[in-house]
Amino acid sequence: MSAAAHSLHHHILLLRPRLARSIGTLSPPIPAPLHLLSSSPRRRRRAPLLGKIPVDEIEKELTITGVSVEAVRGIIQVLSIKSLSELEEVLGSDGEAVADLKKLFSLAEDYGYSEWIQLDASVVRGLAYYTGIVFEAFDREGKLRAICGGGRYDQLLSMFGGEEVPACGFGFGDAVIVELLKEKGLLPDLAHQVDDVVFPLDEVLEGPASKIASSLRRKGRRVDLVEDKRLKWVFKHSERINASRLILVGSSEWERGMVRVKNLATREEFDVKLDDLD
Repeated sequence: MSAAAHSLHHHILLLRPRLARSIGTLSPPIPAPLHLLSSSPRRRRRAPLLGKIPVDEIEKELTITGVSVEAVRGIIQVLSIKSLSELEEVLGSDGEAVADLKKLFSLAEDYGYSEWIQLDASVVRGLAYYTGIVFEAFDREGKLRAICGGGRYDQLLSMFGGEEVPACGFGFGDAVIVELLKEKGLLPDLAHQVDDVVFPLDEVLEGPASKIASSLRRKGRRVDLVEDKRLKWVFKHSERINASRLILVGSSEWERGMVRVKNLATREEFDVKLDDLD
C-alpha cells in the first residue's frame, strides 16, 4: 500500500472519533475493529466471521472444501487474534498485510486516536470489491449493530472503466446512531420545534400573514404559516406541535395595524401592534 493510500485510510478512520466527539459520545468511545483482507475475492467470500458462526460450523465448512484439520485450526487461531503483536508473531513481520496494519496503527498513535481502534482479524465485509483493510465501528458495550463499516476498494473505479485510484470509504447507519444517542441520553429534545403558528382568518389576508411569518423568522422565531384550514383545526394543530403562540390575522385587527395573539400555555389572548410583535 502506498504512502498516499495509507494517508487516505487514516483520514477516513479519523472522521469517526471526530464525529463521536462532536455529538458527545466520548464515554465510552467507539472502537473500530480492523482486518486486512486476502487479495483473492473468492477466498474473502469464504472467510468466516467469528462470534456469529459457531467454531465447529466453521471447521466443518472448511474441511468440506478440502482444507486439512491442521490448517483449519491455524485459520481459527489467526481469526481469533486481537492484537497486532500477536498477528506479527503468527504471520511474521515481512508480509504486506502486517506492514500495512502496523503503518496504520502508527498513524493512529501519532494523531491521538489509537484508543478508538482495535485489531479484529475476524471482521469480514460482505462485498467482494474490498482490496485492503476493512473496518466496522460499534458502541463499546456492543449492544447495537455496526454504526458504520467500510474499507479500501482501489479497483472499484477501474471496474467501471476508470483509472486505478486509491479509494476508501464507509457506509453510516443513521438508525443505529439515533439508538446510541437515545441510550446515552444525548438525543436533543425536539418536542418544541415551533414558536408561532400564524393563521389568516380570511383569504385576502394570506399576503399580510406571509409577511408577518417572514418577519418573525428573521427575528429567529420558528414559524408555521397555516392557510386554507378551519380555525378549530388550527387550534388543535398548534397544541399538537407544542407551539408557544397562535397569531391570528383578522380583518378588524389588521385595519388597526394589529394582530390577535393567543398564548397557548396560559390561554391568554390580546391584541399586539405589528411593530411590537417579536
